[in-house]
Order: sequence, then C-alpha cells, then structure tokens
Amino acid sequence: MSAGGTERFAIDAALAARLVAAQFPHWAHLTVTPVAMGGQDNVTFHLGKELSLRLPRDEAHAHQVEKEALWLPKLAPHLPLAIQTPLALGAPGDDFPWAWSVNQWLPGESANCAAIRDPVTFARDLAGFLKALQQLDASGGPAGGAHNFFRGGPLSTYTRQVSWALRKLGSGVDQVGAAGLWESALATRWTGMPVWIHGDVSPGNLLVSEGRLSAVIDFGIMGVGDPACDLVITWTFLEGEARAAFVDAMAMDRDVWTRARGWALWKALITLAGNGGEDRLAMQVIEAVVGKDA
Repeated sequence: MSAGGTERFAIDAALAARLVAAQFPHWAHLTVTPVAMGGQDNVTFHLGKELSLRLPRDEAHAHQVEKEALWLPKLAPHLPLAIQTPLALGAPGDDFPWAWSVNQWLPGESANCAAIRDPVTFARDLAGFLKALQQLDASGGPAGGAHNFFRGGPLSTYTRQVSWALRKLGSGVDQVGAAGLWESALATRWTGMPVWIHGDVSPGNLLVSEGRLSAVIDFGIMGVGDPACDLVITWTFLEGEARAAFVDAMAMDRDVWTRARGWALWKALITLAGNGGEDRLAMQVIEAVVGKDA
C-alpha cells in the first residue's frame, strides 16, 4: 500500500548499521546487508545471518513497527506458523526520525508456484493459520482505520476510488458487473465480534520452505475487525483446486465472501487504472470476482 504522496526517507545499509551501533552495540559487529526484496513500505536488511532490521520508509508507515512490537509477541505463541516477532525496538535518532526494529530472520522464500510443492496443501495451511489468528483474543486490538488503510473496516471508505477507477477504465472493464458487485459488498456487514487480521495476505508476505508454507511476515497493517480483507489472495494467487480448498477450509459465510470480492475488486481496479489499463493480473482478478462467486 502506497503512502499516497508521503515523502520517503532515504535508507541504506550504512544508516542501518549506524543505528545498530549506537543503540545496540552488542550487535554492532554483525554485518548489515540489503535484502533482495526489501519491501515497499518498510526497508528490510539482514543483520548477520540470524537477525533482520525493519525500518519504515515514511511517516505514513512509521507507527507499524511499534504496533508489531506490541502485539506480535502476544500472538506468536498461539499461531501454527512462525511470524516475524520483534526482538528489540530501536528509537528515533539524529539520522532517522522513527522507531525501527530488530527481528529474528525467518528462512524461506516468498511464495511462488515453483517453490510450492502442493498448492492444495499450501492453501489449507494458509487457511489454518488465518483461522487460528481469527480465534485469538482481539480485546484492545487496533480497529481498522487510517493506521492500516482501513483493513478490517468498512469498504465504503473506498467508494470514491472505485468510482474514479471505473470512470477512467470505461469500456475496458465490465462496468455493470463491477458496479453491481461493489453495491452488493457495501450492502453486507460483519456482525460478529472483531477478529485479528493480517491485512496484507499476499505471496510476498508468505514464506515457503521445503515446499511448504513455513512463515507469515509483515504485519504492518494488522488490526482487528472484519476478516474479509484477508481473503483476497483467493483470486490474486490461488487457482483451481487450491482456491476451492482455501474457500472450503475458511468456512466463511456468503456475505464475508461478497465483501472479500469487493476488497479484491477495489485493489484490482485502482491498480489497473493506475497502470493505464495495462495490468494482466489486475484484469484477471476483476474478471474472476465479477464473473462468479467464490
């Protein structure tokens, strides 16, 4: 999720190493090296072989590190997969204006078709993790809002963006189907107690080791509320039998799936519109969620 024009701070390995040396001298001897895919909203570095550093790129994401440090240690012991739990919280300094964190490095590679041995097992394991997350005590957790781009909150927040994208895309998308799905999604509500959500369940935040889903990372837009937003991966990554297995294992009602399709539609529409109508994955997502039910 972009910061919507927020100025981004220049972050490099030298800066990260200075912060470590100043605040955690017992780790100062460890080499700081960039990670191949360091993240869009937070920059990640290796710290030696077993640790990592996480630094927010801009003010819009600066709160995320502290939120992770507060909540993830409480959630981690009760989840079936590893999550990236902060070991130490760095303070703002002369060179860097926000909190940052030191984490345990979790092995594995970002989820991709080549890395996953059995897509159906992967889908069921992911559903098992999300169901376990939803069952944890959400008392006092951060409700969906500006801090996490309204994940877990009302879809209506993004009606203006959906309308803009539909106008821009014109006949390039199914206008009637998309508008109808959006209205159907807005007509439903989460009536259960708020539950924990990850907020960005995407291949880049799912780690695979030895062919199996092994860890879930980047809880920066975590919160509590409606779990529909965590189901978007149904159409953005899962296919065929794996998609069916995920839907079956999640065992959510029709209204939740309608809102999940709404979340997927919103993101795909603004992505497609932002790319001038040229984005194959976004178009595939739109066609999938508009064309049929989950």
